[in-house]
Amino acid sequence: MYNLLKGKKGIIFGALDSNSIAWKVAERAHEEGAVFVLTNAPIAMRMGEINELAKKTSSQVVPADATSMEDLENLVEKSLEILGGKIDFVLHSIGMSVNVRKGLHYTNSNYEFTAKGWDVSALSFHRVMNVLYNKKAMNEWGSIVALSYMAAQRVFPDYNDMADNKAYLESVARSFGYFFGRDFKVRVNTISQSPTPTTAGTGVKGFGGFLAYAEKMSPLGNATALECADYTITLFSDLTKKVTLQNLFHDGGFSNMGISDVIMENFNKE
Repeated sequence: MYNLLKGKKGIIFGALDSNSIAWKVAERAHEEGAVFVLTNAPIAMRMGEINELAKKTSSQVVPADATSMEDLENLVEKSLEILGGKIDFVLHSIGMSVNVRKGLHYTNSNYEFTAKGWDVSALSFHRVMNVLYNKKAMNEWGSIVALSYMAAQRVFPDYNDMADNKAYLESVARSFGYFFGRDFKVRVNTISQSPTPTTAGTGVKGFGGFLAYAEKMSPLGNATALECADYTITLFSDLTKKVTLQNLFHDGGFSNMGISDVIMENFNKE
């Protein structure tokens, strides 16, 4: 360990179980010397194992529905109290599509489901930053990171309306990131991660096949949840103080590939 986050304080959204990227980020942040508050929606907390993670990382848990301004204001106020000062880093690792859960095709969306998924997955990021910004809760040179996916830029049919949510999420990072940088010297970035077998990710239709495809397409292979956590830690650290408004691809090179030899071999067989 390098003590990259020694003395830093944060809030980590979205740790559900040991497969979660947020869970791995919490473990790595703890190892690098940070203290933080863990949070998730009350229903997710009942489904997951967040209290186990809290014990492991000597953290406190503050439940919060990220679509509720009242909950988020309470979360930030309690976090400032628990941590004994302003916040240095925040991870937004929240995503949910009701249309995907209900098996509805993108061309036959239920728009109430669409709105709910957008609120949870994307608008929540604006809400989180709204509260942090207006409460002046972030330390100078702090870092806010949200997790995204390349479907925000390219078509992945079975990713459904989550692709639209991620596109909005990345736009919010740039727009709110401008004001955070200008007024508080705080960085805001998104990480576009490889397909990762988290509890949420594996719920996408055909996920196993696409995971294998991405592995064969990427020159370095897919990035794991732990590797994403390592990358996130660098963005929380002082080593990336001038990196902001970026969507950073962490995908083994997949995002710049057209085709790979391994994939072509499947088409060249006679």
